[in-house]
Amino acid sequence: MLSAGLPQGTVPKLERPGPLRERVYEALLELITTRALRPGQHLVESELAGHLGVSRQPVREALQRLNTEGWVDLRPAQGAFVHEPTESEADQLLSVRTLLEAEAARLAAANSGTAGIEALEELCAQGEQAVADDDVDLAVATNAAFHAKVMELAGNLVLAELAGQVHRRVRWYYTPVARQRGRQSWIEHRELIAAISARDEKRATEVMRAHTEHTRKTYHQHEQS
Repeated sequence: MLSAGLPQGTVPKLERPGPLRERVYEALLELITTRALRPGQHLVESELAGHLGVSRQPVREALQRLNTEGWVDLRPAQGAFVHEPTESEADQLLSVRTLLEAEAARLAAANSGTAGIEALEELCAQGEQAVADDDVDLAVATNAAFHAKVMELAGNLVLAELAGQVHRRVRWYYTPVARQRGRQSWIEHRELIAAISARDEKRATEVMRAHTEHTRKTYHQHEQS
């Protein structure tokens, strides 16, 4: 076998860089999506490595991957910068999000039971409290959890997979308008819960479509201000 003659313990070491690269990638992506690293910000490998307590190599590899995925721009002779989304990019993604989430709401209304409704109500209460406390980070995270729960209740794995592909970008676009959306967003969530609880598929679809469109319009208004 290929590993014959290798010194004992060398094969497991090959697995160590993989998880480290993944952890560095996830850490940087989280910093970007929460806007701790802001669009247009210069990303210095040595500084990021120091903050994360790792060498520059996994940071370099993570930045290259983030560049491939459109989160980071690598500019010759200048370095790496957090990507600055255009209004067109945001509009296209948020429009797709509307389609996916409206269908998820319809299916959730058709399929949800008491436990699912209770879970949505609990998340809604947490979101309302986060808004009352002016805790934007928690409000954003709870909003994401609420929408993920609706997607889960829809019970369509293909739909959930597609939604998962845009989830982080939705969060990226939502973060700067979370305070502006504020309490109104959770009022709309309450309306959605009522429609799902009533098993009203048409109403659930309409409420979710209007809800996601409000976020899309608010984002554009924010970018133009």
